[in-house]
Amino acid sequence: MARSVSERIRIRLESYDTEILDQSASSIVEAAKRTGCRVYGPIPLPTKIERYTVLRSPHVDKKSRDQFEIRIHKRLVELEEANAKTQTALVKLELPAGVEIKIKA
Repeated sequence: MARSVSERIRIRLESYDTEILDQSASSIVEAAKRTGCRVYGPIPLPTKIERYTVLRSPHVDKKSRDQFEIRIHKRLVELEEANAKTQTALVKLELPAGVEIKIKA
């Protein structure tokens, strides 16, 4: 049985805020379930932590430093048996700002 390209859709979500990320993932899952496709997820992926160390003073106090970090949280939603209805439902969704979405069909 040959599988067409549009049957499987992988949606990867990234955000700095976990609440917004989980809300947008749940809205994608609800929209996909309404169209009748099989949904796997949201699957939490490893959080990427970027750390930055900055000198507090450039002259005398060389050992005095500040450390900052940015956490990028990720989720994966996989849709199987997706059809044209599913794609239009996903396009019509209004998701909050601050969530980066990558769709791989």
